[in-house]
Amino acid sequence: MADQSPKAIINELLVEVFNQILSIEQQNLRERGVELSMNEVHVLEAIEKTDEPTMSTIAKRLRVTVGTLTTSVNRLVAKGYCERDGVKGDRRKVSVGLTDKAREVLKVHEQFHDEMIDAVIEDLHLEENHVLIDSLENLNSYFKTKY
Repeated sequence: MADQSPKAIINELLVEVFNQILSIEQQNLRERGVELSMNEVHVLEAIEKTDEPTMSTIAKRLRVTVGTLTTSVNRLVAKGYCERDGVKGDRRKVSVGLTDKAREVLKVHEQFHDEMIDAVIEDLHLEENHVLIDSLENLNSYFKTKY
């Protein structure tokens, strides 16, 4: 990496960290008995974190089309993780809810994230390192405003 430009190094590191987290997350969930794809888990998470979980608001949160989300939700409904219901007063809107089975998966998912962050903080002594935290906050803000 020493011969690369800072731009190329940052790109390589961001892509590598992102891919490692997804891979470790998928492996960890499999080891804990979760047989869903990471995409499906992230759809469940978006449903949980969306104040008004209609197909359009969930799709917007995930930055996908309603058609793409429909495919994922159809699979999750068939597997027993989601329930779909019409919104009273507006037949065009469809609300999506989580089943208890989905909530159990999300507990496992959240536990993985808690353990991962605890390990990172402990191993890298991040509670003392505000530079990385500030940089990640800036990066997050940039992506939110830019994209």
